[in-house]
Order: sequence, then C-alpha cells, then structure tokens
Amino acid sequence: MSIFRTHSSTPPVVMNLLIANAVVFLAQMLFEAPMWENFALYNVDLRCLDANCTLFNIWQPFTYMFMHGGFTHLFFNMFSLWMFGRMLEYELGWKRFLIYYLVCGVGAALFQMGVAQIDLSNMPVWSQEWAYYMGIPTVGASGAIFGLLLAFGMLHPNAIISLIFPPISMKAKWFVIIYGALELLLGVSGTMSGVAHFAHLGGMFWGWLLLLLWRHIDRRRRNYYF
Repeated sequence: MSIFRTHSSTPPVVMNLLIANAVVFLAQMLFEAPMWENFALYNVDLRCLDANCTLFNIWQPFTYMFMHGGFTHLFFNMFSLWMFGRMLEYELGWKRFLIYYLVCGVGAALFQMGVAQIDLSNMPVWSQEWAYYMGIPTVGASGAIFGLLLAFGMLHPNAIISLIFPPISMKAKWFVIIYGALELLLGVSGTMSGVAHFAHLGGMFWGWLLLLLWRHIDRRRRNYYF
C-alpha cells in the first residue's frame, strides 16, 4: 500500500521500542522465573491488604508491555509496531508518538485490572478460583499496538488494509470498528480466555481519548494564533 511506502526507514522511537522488546524477551529466556514474577502484570484484589496476597508491583503496568508469551507473540506485535508505528511517529512527532504508545500500554493494563477487579469481587477471597485468577499474569505490547491501530484508523480512515487471513481488503475505519467489536464480543463471552481482550480494548479506549485531547488542544492553538 502506497501510504506505507512513504516512510520506508524506521524512525528512532519505533526502532528503540523494537530493540527494547527484543532485549526483554532475551532476558525472559535467561531469567525466566524472576522476570515473570517481578515484571509481568498480576491482578489485584482491593479487599486483600496482605502484602503476600498478590505478586503485583506498582511498576508492572509499565513493564508488562515489554514482555511476551513466546516468539510468535513477540513477532506479530513487533511487526504491527513496525508496520503502523513508522508512519504514526513521522506524523505525530517522536514525543507525541512515545507518549501515545506508553499511555495506550499503561491504560490497557489499568483497564484489564479494572475488569479483573470486578470478577474478583464476585469470588470468595482465598478460594481456589480466586487463587487461580490472582496467579494469571498478563504480558505483551498488544494494548499499545491496538492503540496504534486505532490511531491509524482515525488518521487514515479510508486507507485500504489488506489482510492475509482472511485474504480480504477493507478501509481502515471498518477494520478498526470490526476488530474492536470482535474483541468486545470475545471478552464478554469469555471466548479465547487466554487472550487479554479487555487490555486490547483499553489500549484503543485510552488512545481514542488522547487523540481527542490533542485534537482539541491543536484547534485551540490554531484559533489563538490565527
């Protein structure tokens, strides 16, 4: 697609994010247990005040987005970051792009934790189901990546995206809407429970809010200067 050929080189933030994710994945292979215990994202039950009640640490909503569950998980997230992130970094500028990526990633974590808290509130503390739910970690850049997909759809709604599976093409705006609706359906129904669907939706939601905020700020600046 010609819109992607406009920026063939990889800009600095995207390049550094690719490197950071690769380095962290290597660290996961070398120090598997400590990495998962300290830097993956774990659920929090607000009813539990015991420090030993959860593996959660305050930095995990940030660090989890640089970890991945396997090479395939890493590859597809990084391919999407490279595919969509290059153009978005050129268009937004490196500062806004970095802020946007991190806000989507952290926002996805908070969204996922909020949904988990609702589920945990319906479980007896220390029950077998509760303990299982508390021990499930979330990892991956997918929340931030879904934020990038939303930004691409908002900035280039009529650009054509060609899918491999299934082999069809559609406008970016419809791709984002259909993908978001599918994630919501899968999350609510509990289908594919091993995938953090609400984290994906959280990344899109916070990205949408941030883009609206920047659009409002830019309009006020234009009105002020002109």
